[in-house]
Amino acid sequence: MLIQSDEHKNYIKGVKREKYLVILTRLVILIAFFSLWEIAGRLKWIDSFLTSTPSKMYASFIQLYSEGTLLYNIFITCFETVIGFVLGTILGALIAILLWWSDFVSRVLDPYLIVLNALPKVALAPIIIFWVGNGIKAIIVIALLISIVVTIISILSGFKEVDEDKIKLLKTFGASKFQILINLIIPASIGALISALKINVGLSWVGVIMGEFLVAKNGLGFLIIFGGQISQLDMVMMSIVILSLLAYLMYEMVAFIERKVVGKNK
Repeated sequence: MLIQSDEHKNYIKGVKREKYLVILTRLVILIAFFSLWEIAGRLKWIDSFLTSTPSKMYASFIQLYSEGTLLYNIFITCFETVIGFVLGTILGALIAILLWWSDFVSRVLDPYLIVLNALPKVALAPIIIFWVGNGIKAIIVIALLISIVVTIISILSGFKEVDEDKIKLLKTFGASKFQILINLIIPASIGALISALKINVGLSWVGVIMGEFLVAKNGLGFLIIFGGQISQLDMVMMSIVILSLLAYLMYEMVAFIERKVVGKNK
């Protein structure tokens, strides 16, 4: 049984105290921001028609919820985002493994990856709509295209940063390329994999909302466009706040996975 010293106990208490202080400060900033926003709208410091206010957004939330459309629209957007996120991560990781496996293929495809990464993916949206149709499939494909190239580049960069001496050492012991991949490359690139997941969270939401702007008849992106068209900016701002909350929750899920994976590897 380990006996902790007083210094170690004080250190642990200090870490926990700082953690709670960070959380409390975040909450205070958030509450202060929305309170100031509400006060500014009520006192006419800002035009509440253009910027809305928290109370108006809440009223819009209750109205859409009572109509039975809000939860369905949230579900549609979350479903599209999760599918795009999963597909982008899996396919991006598999292609990164392929490029690491074959140096020839990697050198051949490198300029194409650079071009695809620089290309505004929204420019491909009209073509995608013609290819896969006007609906959820098009939205998922747009989200996939936005995230997959960044995933490939991020994971492949992590693979290439693995110590070459360790790879040579495994080769001298007769390890196959597959064994090197499983036992060295992937474990050593956990940080790059987690970083790719974190990046994909934001890119997947961006891709889905862009797709919903163009083709959707449901979803939070549709509510934003529809609210703007009928001058219901309360609905627009409410949808944006919900999107921000959902994106944060998804990011926290990835951060939770990171803590579990990194904790096991320590």
